[in-house]
Amino acid sequence: MRLLIWIFRIVLFVLLFGFAIKNDELVNVQFFFGEMRQFPLVFVMLAFFAGGALIGASITGLSALIRRREIARLRKQLRHFEERAADRALVVQDGARAPEAH
Repeated sequence: MRLLIWIFRIVLFVLLFGFAIKNDELVNVQFFFGEMRQFPLVFVMLAFFAGGALIGASITGLSALIRRREIARLRKQLRHFEERAADRALVVQDGARAPEAH
């Protein structure tokens, strides 16, 4: 299995390396205030891909954190309701036994 993973990684690296070689032309990137610089196309594409991945990972992490807190709140609420139900069951059982004792 590890061999297949390494083969996949090598093939992916070769494909991405070939893509980078084919897209080495310079492109103009215009910043604010009229500033313009030239960068290789592959770097611009990589920067936007990395930025998008970072934003996506941040949103996913935030969503997971919110869900984890909600699950903890619901578990606490469930424990509270289970304790109340157990207390009521004890009261009902004690109430049923009390008349027999008299």
